[in-house]
Amino acid sequence: MGTKKETLKKKIAVANKTIPADVVIKNAKIIDVFNLSIIEGDVAMTDGMFVGIGEYEGREVIDAKGRYMSPSFIDAHVHIESSMVPPSEFAKVVMPHGVTTVITDPHEIGNVAGEKGIQFMLDDSEGIPLDVFIMLPSCVPATPFEHSGATLSASDLKPFYEHERVLGLAEVMDYPSLQKGDDHIVDKIIATTPSSPHMDGHLAGLDSNAINVYRAAGIRTDHECTTVSEALERLQRGMYVLIREGSVAKDLASLIGVVNERNARRCLFCTDDKHLDDLIEEGSIDHCIRLAIAEGLDPLLAISMASLNAAECYGLLQKGAIAPGFEADFIFLDDLETLDISEVYKAGRQVAFHGHWVGGEIKKQQPSRTLTSTVKIPDITEQDLMIPIGPSHSAHMIEIIPNQLSTIKRTDTMQVDGGNFIPSTTEDQLKMVVVERHKLTGHIGLGIVKGFRLKEGAIATTIAHDSHNIVASGTNDADILKAISELEGMNGGLVMVKDGKVLSSLPLPIGGLMFDGSYKDVAAGLQQLKRGFGELGFRGDFNPFLTLSFLTLPVIPELKLTDMGLFDVKEARHIEVAVVE
Repeated sequence: MGTKKETLKKKIAVANKTIPADVVIKNAKIIDVFNLSIIEGDVAMTDGMFVGIGEYEGREVIDAKGRYMSPSFIDAHVHIESSMVPPSEFAKVVMPHGVTTVITDPHEIGNVAGEKGIQFMLDDSEGIPLDVFIMLPSCVPATPFEHSGATLSASDLKPFYEHERVLGLAEVMDYPSLQKGDDHIVDKIIATTPSSPHMDGHLAGLDSNAINVYRAAGIRTDHECTTVSEALERLQRGMYVLIREGSVAKDLASLIGVVNERNARRCLFCTDDKHLDDLIEEGSIDHCIRLAIAEGLDPLLAISMASLNAAECYGLLQKGAIAPGFEADFIFLDDLETLDISEVYKAGRQVAFHGHWVGGEIKKQQPSRTLTSTVKIPDITEQDLMIPIGPSHSAHMIEIIPNQLSTIKRTDTMQVDGGNFIPSTTEDQLKMVVVERHKLTGHIGLGIVKGFRLKEGAIATTIAHDSHNIVASGTNDADILKAISELEGMNGGLVMVKDGKVLSSLPLPIGGLMFDGSYKDVAAGLQQLKRGFGELGFRGDFNPFLTLSFLTLPVIPELKLTDMGLFDVKEARHIEVAVVE
């Protein structure tokens, strides 16, 4: 490839049919996302770009054999860390599902390691086939009601805006600070707008006036809608609605009814947080499209939401369509109902074939010791886990809503021994513990949770949104302590314990969030953990580890647990576990 001038002249010459294209696709049913129609013709590509549709000759010819040719897909909001692998491995998982571009917010590792964590994600995604664009974490820590491993100010974030793949400011989830116009969040917004104007919102459980506040601040998106009425309010006030289908938050079925041909250009798809096993088994944005089609949405409209709409929302003006002047990122589909993806191409080069990665080796970034030694906790005893309960035996409790991020604040009668809470598998009341693991503060939050359905043992993980302290839940203190100790020894991950013995574990040494080897090893480890749930007596239809990891998120109603204690999200304050009479 020559200079920009030479490259441009070459593209013009190919478009004008003066010289042959590098590659020409013939016999394809081309999906036109601008008009929601199917067109026919040869598609000419040069230097990784589409340059013409019509009749063309090329040095290489690919026969589509009557298949549909679609623009590839864009995940509009994803935390790569939630897949438990870094970007270089993540690419091998999502690209066979037709996703060639992601907009990611590295606030998971940002909360653990600050600027070094963000830089690792930029470095590991440099030069890989997957296009990884970064939205900088706006809330590290997410709230002042917990302790994370880092604090990121506007001045800390500002240097990153010089990077060509940094698009703007990620989900602003600290609504109380935004509402009050606190300097720390206003400064971040002001630092964002000159060079990277895109800003994401986070309006979970908020009223319509909050939309006004977010829009007045220049924030244009929300991925926290759960009802059609919420989505419509956001659309009415000029926001983009990101319809989410992740591993825990599955909102597509309840939201897709808001989409019609009049407003669809403001609607797009995202996964937000999705575990590796779900990405492998279900897919990514392709899964969103299939669900939307099953709910009655026009397949071409769903595809345009997954491609052109996402590109336009984030200013990626050369992505999202099969047309001259757009990047040659595309897929071949056997049909528009099952969305069976036979081949995936990035910049005109094949990277996946019938669900398998064929893009070759991808260079990985070696994490520094700072990122692989992030679990630091003091000695903890059973005495540290005692939860005093008053004479009435009544206590506040977190009740799980399966497959949702929200919880129920519940008051109930507890089993008590010596004035302290005793877990009850009969009543499905288990102990929950959050241990600060970044700076040896000794903070331990204690609570009671209902809905886990464990009959024996304990589970624990360092994936605890968003500050990612250690979170554990179990039927007895001994197993909880064993699980916490095991996490310290393996520098983070997931662990399952029964009768003092480790049943299964998955080490995640990069920030306590990601594995440092092949995604296939992570997938095998997750399957082993799933099998282990049976030994704990679990018979539910949700993933207990995923659910546990979001019970620490103090920006999603109603009741959560941080390292500082039980937190009432609606009242924005910590409360006692025991009901004070």
